[in-house]
Amino acid sequence: MRCISKSLKLTGTTVVISILLSACSSGLQNPFDPDSTVSTFNIKNSGSASDLKPFAADICVCDNDFEKMSLAIDEADAGGLFDATAAETVYAKNVHKQLNPASLTKVMTAYIALKYGHLDDTLTASSNVLIKESGAQLLGLREGDKMTLEQALHCLLMYSANDAGVLIAEYLSGSVDSFAAVMNDEAKKIGATNTNFTNPHGLTDEAHYTTVYDLYLIFNAAMQYEEFRKIINTTEYKSTYKDREGNPKNIEIKTTNAYINGDVKAPEGVSVIGGKTGTTKAAKSCLILLSNGSNGHTYISVILGSTDHDSLYKNMTTLLTDIH
Repeated sequence: MRCISKSLKLTGTTVVISILLSACSSGLQNPFDPDSTVSTFNIKNSGSASDLKPFAADICVCDNDFEKMSLAIDEADAGGLFDATAAETVYAKNVHKQLNPASLTKVMTAYIALKYGHLDDTLTASSNVLIKESGAQLLGLREGDKMTLEQALHCLLMYSANDAGVLIAEYLSGSVDSFAAVMNDEAKKIGATNTNFTNPHGLTDEAHYTTVYDLYLIFNAAMQYEEFRKIINTTEYKSTYKDREGNPKNIEIKTTNAYINGDVKAPEGVSVIGGKTGTTKAAKSCLILLSNGSNGHTYISVILGSTDHDSLYKNMTTLLTDIH
């Protein structure tokens, strides 16, 4: 188990606050002056302008929804198209509405695993991998089974195995609840403030929700890892792990992404790199994609709450038509 610890260093903060309060009480007055030679009050003198970037300089910002008639996705609760290269929001429908994301949750699980874990670490399954919820997608892990983090991530992202999500969560944090707390902390760090996760897989929970925009932020963060980009672009995966007695167990899985497995075609000029699917009764059909346009730009597109599988890919293809 790799525990992720968190601590608050209050001493330094207390000192800074004390200094500021002392300055105020002493009657110190230094109004902001853009031409001041004191670096504290002049951003131009605090360093090279090229080194000073706003927090959102490299991400898309979306304060309000804006839809285009040509990109109507009436059969979905929410959707968004984000130009990651230009840092521009292209389309937004209910992008800040809190919804159940189903297995799109697993993008956050993978992000944390790649940030804090090691691909060649061996993970050992507890009895908690025996998920009994009806309809849950499972690899079939049993207590005592052992596999590497790299194998678990393939099962998580390609096959959407919920038991692989529990395996990863317990490896990193010791329990699903502890891992959920880390998920929420990490979400806030990247600006996903309308999100609350209660588990690593996305099985239904009323307190488990996110938004289209937050999913864009989470996916955008996960994209920094080459292993993530490689796995979501993989069509088939075969490997072998061990049971508790050391006997081999085979993994033979295919991606659930219909664009990657060839069942659905993207619009002309669009290359789908990969993504993550999600389906539950509560969340309906969901999908997040990474695509390249003929203009050389990279795009992230999200659909939440589409009525069924067919409408999901119809809606997503409609969004992708605006990529050039």
